[in-house]
Amino acid sequence: MTWTVAPDAFDSPDAALLRRDYYDEVASRYWGRPATAEEVDEGLTGDGADRLAPPTGQFVVGRFEGKPAACAGLLVVDTDIAELTRVFVRPEYRGTGGGGLLLAATENAARAFGVRTIRLDTRTDLVEARGLYAKHGYRKVPAFHRRPYAEHWFAKEL
Repeated sequence: MTWTVAPDAFDSPDAALLRRDYYDEVASRYWGRPATAEEVDEGLTGDGADRLAPPTGQFVVGRFEGKPAACAGLLVVDTDIAELTRVFVRPEYRGTGGGGLLLAATENAARAFGVRTIRLDTRTDLVEARGLYAKHGYRKVPAFHRRPYAEHWFAKEL
C-alpha cells in the first residue's frame, strides 16, 4: 500500500474532482446536510484555485495505489509567507499517512519558493484537520485575517 504525492495542475481531471469532493465535504459539514451540486459549483466558482500554480503557488495530488485520493494547495502570500489551503484526504484513505505526505510536499514547495513560514486557517468542526496540523508541528497562532469560516489559525516555521 503506497502513496505518491506530486505537483499537479489545479484543473487537471484528478485535481478538479478532488477539489470538488473537498468543497462538498466542508460545505456539507458546515451546513449539517449534504451540499447540492449547485452549491458546490457556486463554491468553486472564482475560488482562486488558479493561483495555486507557479509562481504564486503549487497544487499537489496524492495518489494511493495509483488512485487520486488527496490534495493540498500552497499559496505564496509574500516572500516569506505562504498559506496552506484545500487540504483534503478522501475519507476511505484517512489514517493511512497521506495527510502527512501532503504537508511534507507543500512544505517542500514552500521552501523552493523561498518561504520561511506556512500558515493556515480552519474551522472548529474540521477536527481531523486540526489534529493533522498539530501532529506535524503547526502551532496555534493569533488570527491573521478575518475571513468567513476561519475559527482557528496555525503556522509552522520551516
